[in-house]
Amino acid sequence: MKAERLLALDVLRGMTVVGMILVNNAGGKLSYESLRHSAWNGLTPCDLVFPFFLFIMGISTYFSLGKFRFRPSAGAVRKIVRRTLLILIIGWGIHWFGCACEGDFFPFGHLRLTGVLPRIALCYGAVSCLVLFVNHKYLGWIAGLLLGGYGVLLCLGNGYVPDTTNLLSVVDRALLEAGHLYPKSPVDPEGVLGTVPALAHTLIGFCCGRLLLREDVPEKNTLRLFVAGFMLMGIGFLLTEALPLNKRIWSPTFVGVTCGLAAMLQATLLYFIDLKGKKRWCRFFEVFGVNPLFLYVLSELAAIVLGATGGKSVVYAGIQALIADPYLASAAYAVMFTLLMGVFGEILYKKKIYIKL
Repeated sequence: MKAERLLALDVLRGMTVVGMILVNNAGGKLSYESLRHSAWNGLTPCDLVFPFFLFIMGISTYFSLGKFRFRPSAGAVRKIVRRTLLILIIGWGIHWFGCACEGDFFPFGHLRLTGVLPRIALCYGAVSCLVLFVNHKYLGWIAGLLLGGYGVLLCLGNGYVPDTTNLLSVVDRALLEAGHLYPKSPVDPEGVLGTVPALAHTLIGFCCGRLLLREDVPEKNTLRLFVAGFMLMGIGFLLTEALPLNKRIWSPTFVGVTCGLAAMLQATLLYFIDLKGKKRWCRFFEVFGVNPLFLYVLSELAAIVLGATGGKSVVYAGIQALIADPYLASAAYAVMFTLLMGVFGEILYKKKIYIKL
């Protein structure tokens, strides 16, 4: 395939952003199982959203840095450093904004330093540097070594124990104060050590991007991507007896299964959208896919404001007056909130405004 913008990539990215917004904004305390993360071991549809985004970011990094011919020029390094720092600052800024809306304007002693955007920033920065300075034929091996070494650490360090004796928790608390970590669990789902397999995850996405742009017939590359995804998923499931699927610790099998599923879905979308021209159905997701970071950040800020002002309670009470089932009412609120974000996305899309870092 040519190194041009692929609509299917925007569509899958849009699907993940829609999923992020949907699962983060339930109306009430009760949610359908599919809209909740696994309590510990296991896999729900909700657990696929973040890993899919990292996989897509890996593919996008191949497209982006390909413009620099993967050479460590000053321009390429500046772009990587700038984007990494901006995503980090935005992530921390969202946490600060949440505290400020509660009257705590100087929460620097307990401002969460980990989180979704910080992990995205670290994965993007580290993987981008690797692909500039390391021969690409070694990247798959590096991903494998990272996952293998991490798997050994999990086995030796109580990695599957959901308490403070878990090695991930030990490392996080050794490097960061407890106030800077996820407060609702002894094991931070976006902690420091758990970023290691997430780096491997993003590297796998990069390798899949390289596979897509091979000098070959596009149909063959798409089929190769689907087969590679099937193999990754199969290996992941085969190893679950030794290393169960677990999003919170980002287990190696979780990486294999979710990367495999993402690759197969991406290949399927590429075949139908970009190769067969079946595009009419995907406008909604494309709107989210071309401005993913902006709409995600907007959703986080809007949710904070609605919660702090009581607007969420008022809207949800109105929904509950019409829908008695608390699960359905909670889901209805999440859908309405997501559609509202889509309205803003549609305005930007029509005006051809693409907000990038």
